[in-house]
Amino acid sequence: MSYGPSSALQSAIYDRLSTDAALTALIGDAIYDALPEGPLPPLYVVLGPEDARAASDQTGRGAWHRVILSVVTDGAGFQPAKEVAGAINDALAATPLSLTRGAVSHLSFYRAKARRVGTADIRRIDLTFRVRTDEAAA
Repeated sequence: MSYGPSSALQSAIYDRLSTDAALTALIGDAIYDALPEGPLPPLYVVLGPEDARAASDQTGRGAWHRVILSVVTDGAGFQPAKEVAGAINDALAATPLSLTRGAVSHLSFYRAKARRVGTADIRRIDLTFRVRTDEAAA
């Protein structure tokens, strides 16, 4: 297994989302790795948890990652959050991600879970993507 490209994968996802015209038209620069202090915008995206498991073989080291991206809104209804979720999906599916370490050999949508958070009017959609990263054998 190689967890080495994990940081490069996170950076590539953030870069792709923060430069995607359709997504930024919906949320501007409200894409976070860590939530900022102070008031949050009414609609934003957070890079969430990641699970990784070994996927090495004779050709090199690799890993399967399940990456969660969360869309959060305090607006009424799920529609705006679903539009943002669709734009995230489209942005990640558009062209292969380029990493500074290793390579992405597979990226696909895995699942989504939309729900209300607590008793407030907060709505959240957690999008899970499966990503295979590879590094050449040393």
